[in-house]
Amino acid sequence: MSRELSNAEGNSFSLLKQLEDILECDPLIDEIGFIHPSQFMALNEDRGHSLHLFGNNVLQSADEILSTDIPDSDVKRPKNTNFWNRDHKLAISTEALLPLYGAARHAFMDAIRQYKMLRNLPIKTDRFVEETVPKSCLVSEELIESEVMKHSKALLLLSSDFGTAWNSRKLVVSKRKFFSMFMEELLLSALVLSYSPKSEHAWSHRRWAIKMIAGKCPSMQEIVRKESELVEEIAEGLGARFSELSKPVGSMFLSFSLQKSKMNYRAWNHRCWLVSYMTSGQVLDGLNNSRKWARLHVADNCCFHYRSQLMLRMLRDSCSEQDLDLCSGCMPNLYQVWKDELDWDEMLIKQYIGREALWLHRRFLSQFWIKHFAADLRGAPFHPEGHSGINHGIGIFIDNELRLFHSCLAVPDNDFEDGQAQAVLAAAYILWVSKQIAQSEGIELQEKLREVGDLKTLLNKVCPEKTLLWNGLIGQVGGI
Repeated sequence: MSRELSNAEGNSFSLLKQLEDILECDPLIDEIGFIHPSQFMALNEDRGHSLHLFGNNVLQSADEILSTDIPDSDVKRPKNTNFWNRDHKLAISTEALLPLYGAARHAFMDAIRQYKMLRNLPIKTDRFVEETVPKSCLVSEELIESEVMKHSKALLLLSSDFGTAWNSRKLVVSKRKFFSMFMEELLLSALVLSYSPKSEHAWSHRRWAIKMIAGKCPSMQEIVRKESELVEEIAEGLGARFSELSKPVGSMFLSFSLQKSKMNYRAWNHRCWLVSYMTSGQVLDGLNNSRKWARLHVADNCCFHYRSQLMLRMLRDSCSEQDLDLCSGCMPNLYQVWKDELDWDEMLIKQYIGREALWLHRRFLSQFWIKHFAADLRGAPFHPEGHSGINHGIGIFIDNELRLFHSCLAVPDNDFEDGQAQAVLAAAYILWVSKQIAQSEGIELQEKLREVGDLKTLLNKVCPEKTLLWNGLIGQVGGI
């Protein structure tokens, strides 16, 4: 029994050695997948393969295979194959995952233990230290660091949420502070995200790496551009990188990745975080490029939140932080951007009935429109150059919102109760707007709201089961 356990342990470390050799030979691997052993036959039968794995898992090139006397049966039916590597794509057999993880974890924990022990040793400047410290501990620190980096990489490809492995890499990279090492961390986290696009540790590690090189890299704009493309690909589930894999495994990888990328909040959160590192041109491009995706996914609030962050960045760039509340007269271009977004959101609300994300986005737009563009409630309304006559203060804004509210009340209901949902969302929105106006102490504006009629009666008719809620909200906004 002990001999069998020893053989199994030896085989697992042999698998780990093979995996680490592949990662070292092909540092540009940009995608990893875990497939059933039966799929390896389909991979090797595909025409034009430049790399194959046979029998004892030794990686061979096509020329080496042709020049070696290997029976046809072995070529067509590889046995015990655990890895496949081609065109910077790596496939690992699902049967090898458990022994690989055990070996990788053991190797990493042993390496990090030695590394911490070495860092805690006193400076070896006298003979006493050399005599008291075991010789096994007097190993080159660079060698131990390389072992930590090598084993942690293999471990993270097998278990993306192994926080100790991520932190150990931060420790080593922060100590060396080589730019190339930070770029390698971006490559590694991208590789992890290729099979685990919702890994919080991988996204956090990318943010850490970008923070470390920000302000120190002359090509930061290019890095942000590539980062934006990667995050857009993952967040929107485009799957462009997966299309190069050969069929049928390529299509399997593609569908699996797209399935895992749906509603990827972490990717969108990272995309919002990246806005602070964008140039003004990149911010505008992001706003234009995300419009189509938002229109096709109106139930997903993530993209609308991303657009709101882009617009806030434009607002901050147009004004100084000190004069943010009083700078409406200095940004006519931003005025048009905000107006176009309001008009576009209204079109989507009328086209896609009962979508809460659209109403939440409108609240954001309306809040800043009232604050910066509709009017200075203690003075004159904002009239950007070239737009006189378009905006006559907050009154015209309220008239437009009330027309939208009435149109939503007239939507017929269906089996899915979309009409009722639209009416409830519109009612909640108009009450929210009423509260914003009530806070401004604009008596004339409150009168405009009263011209609608008995708002309480309208709301109770739309959704009678929420009568207590409507009565309470209306009481908070001054009995409108």
